[in-house]
Amino acid sequence: MSKSVVVCLLVVIASAARAQPANDTNLFEQGQPLYVEHCAFCHGDTGAGDPPTFPALGGNDQLSDTARIVGNIHEGTERMPPFPQLTTVEIASVTTYVRNAWENAFGEVTVPEVAAMLEDLDNRGDTVPVWGGVFTETQATRGQAVYQGACGLCHGRRLNGAPDDPDMPSTPPLARARFIREWNGRSLASLFEYIRATMPADNPRSLTDQEYVDVIAYMLTVGGMPAGDDELLAAPQPLARIVFQPQP
Repeated sequence: MSKSVVVCLLVVIASAARAQPANDTNLFEQGQPLYVEHCAFCHGDTGAGDPPTFPALGGNDQLSDTARIVGNIHEGTERMPPFPQLTTVEIASVTTYVRNAWENAFGEVTVPEVAAMLEDLDNRGDTVPVWGGVFTETQATRGQAVYQGACGLCHGRRLNGAPDDPDMPSTPPLARARFIREWNGRSLASLFEYIRATMPADNPRSLTDQEYVDVIAYMLTVGGMPAGDDELLAAPQPLARIVFQPQP
């Protein structure tokens, strides 16, 4: 066999290898940064969670049910926001990761398996950026009043995490560049579920769902996002379609 033929064969083999779908190891590796971006904020880097608010994923026998994981990621649950913006490959990757990270050993889930499961789930449509006029001025004004009474003492009047009382510890900012960087790629549903489950720190879930979503509208307007004609709805599914992105 001539040297040129051998070279051609090697090129063909290499091209075929690149064309193959991601193997199980690659799905696990791809799932780790997706988990950090979308899941670790509530469930923790080690999967320990913060029970009962955020369940632990390490050693969780419910992860043996692949369809349940895929459905929860795509459509959400009572406490977990949906992530309709994730692709089939991304869902397969993060599902494979949580099923096999830490002490878990539930096995991989393939892209075709996830695609088959998603066929029976509702497609919630395209996502929209937070810069698309997703709240109203009236709603932001209502949120400002709620914020001043329930949030301002800890997070500061300017929403910069600097309390008015110098003896109080600083807190995460709730608006502007640093906040947007922290939440980049995440949805308003994730923010809504997180603050509803954890805030105010001394009395979580003490506000109504409408008050929580009104506060989010105020946070957005302080961050420079423009108001629009329709209010934010206090429901995970529509909020899941609105995603934090850098300013256009």
